[in-house]
Amino acid sequence: MTSPPALDRACDSFLQSLAAERDLSPNTIAAYGSDLRQFIEWAARSHVDDLHGIDKKIVRRYVSWLSSNRYARRSIARKVSALRSLLRWAMLHGLIDASPAAEVAAPKLDRPLPKVLKAEAAGRLVELPPDDEPVGRRDRALLELLYGSGLRVGEASGLDVDDVDLRSNAVTVTGKGRKQRRVPMTQPAAAAIRRYIDVRHTLVRNDAAGPALFLNARGTRLTPRSVRAIVERYAVAEGLGPLYPHALRHSFATHLLDGGADLRSVQELLGHENLATTQIYTHVSMERMKAVYEQSHPRA
Repeated sequence: MTSPPALDRACDSFLQSLAAERDLSPNTIAAYGSDLRQFIEWAARSHVDDLHGIDKKIVRRYVSWLSSNRYARRSIARKVSALRSLLRWAMLHGLIDASPAAEVAAPKLDRPLPKVLKAEAAGRLVELPPDDEPVGRRDRALLELLYGSGLRVGEASGLDVDDVDLRSNAVTVTGKGRKQRRVPMTQPAAAAIRRYIDVRHTLVRNDAAGPALFLNARGTRLTPRSVRAIVERYAVAEGLGPLYPHALRHSFATHLLDGGADLRSVQELLGHENLATTQIYTHVSMERMKAVYEQSHPRA
């Protein structure tokens, strides 16, 4: 086994590998770097400056230090996850024999159930944009896709015109890690996209549009931030209050399960790598069924 590099050099090499091998976004890599450098600075105070100096005791002390400094449990879990990823990478590259963080538990998180719209409310929301002008048609197509196909915000804003197959009513989506999946569209979504594409050229400004499907008033691709603002504007107008676009994705998954879809199919449609991520929607569905039961059964 080669001699372990200093922690700061190991961290830099690890971050470079994330960028090259896992194709993570710059923001995600920057978050990893920030969390790891905090650990490096903390470890230096205990005279630990290379990978061999890290053991289970050091990792547990770091978790305890984070807790005593009142970091939120979610923040602690994220920081421990970053450290665990670094040490796993070091082990796979032969820099250490085993990861001392593998058996150190991070704080358990209470996963809040996602907000889910009733089917009637979701239907009213996606039908709210006006159909008599280009921006309204764009917004209708966007909302129909977010709810009808369960797309993430970044997936919707990243769509190109060629990603939409109106002959088979399907859309090719580039998700996390640049992984692509093909997702069916509802009939209303396909019809809304057809109507929007008919007028999309009116939003084009010179060559700024490129292949982007959804354009803003300047003729450039809609950003995720703009998508969030659009959803919030219509949600407030519909009387739903401020609403994140992810609520439409949550509603998509929950309504599929309510309708009898199996969990594996929903996992593939959502683009979840792990089935455990999708299983939260079974809890949402059960909560909804329990509420209906309690409201409907005379002895509930």
